[in-house]
Amino acid sequence: MKLQEEDAKKIFFNDCIFYVSEKVYEPAEDTFLLAENLVVNENDVVLDVGTGCGMFGILAAKKAKRVVATDINPYAVSCAKANARQNGVLAKIDMRQGNLFESVKRNERFDVIIFNAPYLPTRESKKRSWIGKAWAGGKSGRAIIEPFLSEAPKYLKEKGRIFLVQSSLSDIDKTIQRFKENGLKAAIIAEKKFPFETIVLIRAIFH
Repeated sequence: MKLQEEDAKKIFFNDCIFYVSEKVYEPAEDTFLLAENLVVNENDVVLDVGTGCGMFGILAAKKAKRVVATDINPYAVSCAKANARQNGVLAKIDMRQGNLFESVKRNERFDVIIFNAPYLPTRESKKRSWIGKAWAGGKSGRAIIEPFLSEAPKYLKEKGRIFLVQSSLSDIDKTIQRFKENGLKAAIIAEKKFPFETIVLIRAIFH
């Protein structure tokens, strides 16, 4: 992918530049809510699920020891890889294509797992665009959130933490309860209100 291709939008955040091609989710309010509140330590190993243009993985790689970034969308993987190269952190990021944890090895463990989940309730469709896959969460908005909640704790190190973005339209209380059932202490650490929904950032810690 050429970073300066005509259909790519340019996004600035902190000291980074991100190019976003037309088949990749463009960073929006939910993206920036997480980006502004993401805390990564120097020796952390980080998993960025659904990396999109690679913003979270790249921001994490500025400080973390190593980052694995995954996405079901092959265009997103290419876009994120190009952006990682553009921002000088490609050597620290392992880009992989796969849905949720498909491309993660069973024995891999992470200090931090990041996920801006597809959380908007939507009618089921037999065929969906790559952009649609980034935001559509099925009838309840939880079609992707639920399997993520079931699998994510298996890949956390002791005292590892998860940063998850979702909407009030997809039952935040249920998510916090699911984390509790899996041995994590969860709380909302940031939120952004809109007329018809509130977007929240949940941090869950394995304790």
